[in-house]
Amino acid sequence: MASAQQPVRLFDDSFLRFLPAPLREPRRAWLAIPTGWALSMLGSLLLAIAVEWLVPNLASPDVPPMSPGLLIFMFVVFAPLVESILMGAILVLLLRWMPPVTAILVSALAWGVFHSLQASAWGLAIWWPFLIFSTLFVVWRQRGFWMGVGVATATHMLQNVGPAIALIYRTA
Repeated sequence: MASAQQPVRLFDDSFLRFLPAPLREPRRAWLAIPTGWALSMLGSLLLAIAVEWLVPNLASPDVPPMSPGLLIFMFVVFAPLVESILMGAILVLLLRWMPPVTAILVSALAWGVFHSLQASAWGLAIWWPFLIFSTLFVVWRQRGFWMGVGVATATHMLQNVGPAIALIYRTA
């Protein structure tokens, strides 16, 4: 990890260099968060479309009935915060034994598998956003654990707004 006084841009020498600079340097959270959201949303939508086209009968997540307010809270506040804290803690452990790029890939794949336990289609589309969230955590952790969690959580919250609204209208 880089010095706390001198955060650096990461992944210039790895396959993650295709990610835009705001995702690889802990300098402008106001730019990293919407950039991360746009990439995670676009990637997950494309993956969801591909999965639906290739395997149309895969089960989708089964969300129990709840009020719109509770659904928004659970999907947009609670789940992103809890998952980002857990993701950050797991990444800190992984970073003790493996290089950052490997830790990010393991994290993204593990979250995909975890979400697949609830619905196969979900896990196939969700690993990409978690690649973005994990990258943001590792990059922003240079400024502190909670800064990493905060940037990843904010991006995750934005990611979940659209699906939460869609679920509200689908169940209405």
